[in-house]
Amino acid sequence: MIHSTIRIAINPEQSDEAVTILHMMADRTRAISGCIACRTYRDAFEGDILMFEAIWESEEDMNRQLRSDEFRNVLLAMEMAVEMPEIRFATVSHVSGMETIEKARNTGWLVE
Repeated sequence: MIHSTIRIAINPEQSDEAVTILHMMADRTRAISGCIACRTYRDAFEGDILMFEAIWESEEDMNRQLRSDEFRNVLLAMEMAVEMPEIRFATVSHVSGMETIEKARNTGWLVE
């Protein structure tokens, strides 16, 4: 599994346009074979920071999207950045959930 994140600092005057582009791309990306999830976020503390996150079943699936004509829309949003976007691709070999918190706290679902 591959987890990709793109963090973009946007000029406030272009924020609405960038959000529209990234939301549209998240909707389209979720429909692509091999995409597990795709979301956009606005930072709660820094409103001019946008995040585009996608989780892929494989590197091949992700690369197919990165090469696509559709991905140019994400690149367009990145060009609106007021500083160099932060881009990360992480290979995930293990995923867990609530059981990790329960194990760390040595509790069941209810917090003591």
